[in-house]
Amino acid sequence: MTTNKRELKRKINNICGDLFAECVATSLSGKPDIEDVNALLSSILIIHNEYIRRVSHPEPGMPASKYYKDLKESFYQQIDEIIDHIGNLG
Repeated sequence: MTTNKRELKRKINNICGDLFAECVATSLSGKPDIEDVNALLSSILIIHNEYIRRVSHPEPGMPASKYYKDLKESFYQQIDEIIDHIGNLG
């Protein structure tokens, strides 16, 4: 693993914080449905909490390098979906 747990958590915090801010900014600049905005903000918080927890508590019996590689790939896939949803708000 090229990054340690602390760095990985910091990256997750930064990315989720940026997405949250972008979602709020997009909602203020246009006239999106407030329910869609709230659902997106909730999704970002859920993703943040889930991945921070998963960094702290890896699956037992799985090699660490494979676990963290899968975790990062899954995280970035979900982030791409959130970015697409934010783009569709405006």
